[in-house]
Amino acid sequence: MKILIQLIVFIALTLNLFSQDINTESDIDVFIEGQANRYHIPGIAVAVLKGKDIVFKKGYGWADLENKVPMSTTGVMNIASISKTITATAAMQLVEAGMLDLNTDINQYLDFKIRNPNHPETSITLKQILTHTSSINDGPNYRLGYECGDPNVSLEEWIKSYLSVQGKWYDAEDNFLKKAPDSVYQYSNVAFGLLGYIVEKVSGRPFHQYVKDKIFDPLEMHQSGYYLTDIDTDNLITPYMYLGPLQRNLSDQSDLPLKHYNPYCRYSFWNYPDGLVRTSVEDLAHLAIAYMNAGKYKYHQLLSPQTIEMMHQPQLPVSLDEDGFQGLSWFHSSGLDPPWFHGGSDPGVSTRLYIDKENDLSVIVFQNANEDNSYYIARMLYNYFKGK
Repeated sequence: MKILIQLIVFIALTLNLFSQDINTESDIDVFIEGQANRYHIPGIAVAVLKGKDIVFKKGYGWADLENKVPMSTTGVMNIASISKTITATAAMQLVEAGMLDLNTDINQYLDFKIRNPNHPETSITLKQILTHTSSINDGPNYRLGYECGDPNVSLEEWIKSYLSVQGKWYDAEDNFLKKAPDSVYQYSNVAFGLLGYIVEKVSGRPFHQYVKDKIFDPLEMHQSGYYLTDIDTDNLITPYMYLGPLQRNLSDQSDLPLKHYNPYCRYSFWNYPDGLVRTSVEDLAHLAIAYMNAGKYKYHQLLSPQTIEMMHQPQLPVSLDEDGFQGLSWFHSSGLDPPWFHGGSDPGVSTRLYIDKENDLSVIVFQNANEDNSYYIARMLYNYFKGK
């Protein structure tokens, strides 16, 4: 991840992508529309928050090409790995309630045993999951869970099948790293699926229902959910793959606003706590407000101020993370503003959420194409509104 950020910065500096003067909101429009054209993105939706208020929000392009639906900040799409910040929020609520402990062996909360088979005497903890040091690996079987429609395998069945020695998709070589827990840093989606399952077991309710009851509803995120059955599907943004001018438009309709784009189905995956939150820019803004305001949204305390600060602090020793990049789920943008963020990437999806408590500023970017230029848009918006 650090290498990726450094590469992005290098490319940005090399191409001088930030040299364009942004002095007005009309300049913002020109910049974002230029990004959409450069990277072949049907639709982009953005919001900027100061304190408790959205000070800028706008949709550009198309949420649905075939039906000619404009992109908007109220349209709903899966936000990929930004979802991990919500899974982490759920886990930290249970930590605050004394039902979970960051440094306890996770087997205390499970009805089956999980160990890295290469280090069977070493326990795995919640903190390791939250800092991507659990040694749980995204093996080839992780991709099996992607499918059209809602998941047809439960979270419990999936996690046990992947991490239990008796499981259908257990693979001692592929599902775990060679190095021991707490000795290696490697991003893990499966580990966050496990974290969601732990929340499910300890809370006594399905993970998606826990999040609705304890996060979405209190934050008034009424357009948000994990399953298609939990949301208004009439408001869904369609994810796309750009095929290029040498490809036939698969819908074979010459009157589309943009050609050469292939829509993905309304897909899901079994490991859903790692990246399947479906929400809007405006709903996600409510989560950003809570994180910027010491855990409080309106009259609801989502997490304590102390927990928010802990999550936004470097968590790993220099031997694993010399730049202090990794918080609890959140990442620190070393040398770049704003300091804390999470991104998301999945088929037809690219998202960014930035939080800067010091300057009371947050930026959200949604795109319905899997291109990582959302970083450039977030950076531009941050720089413009930081001076306002």
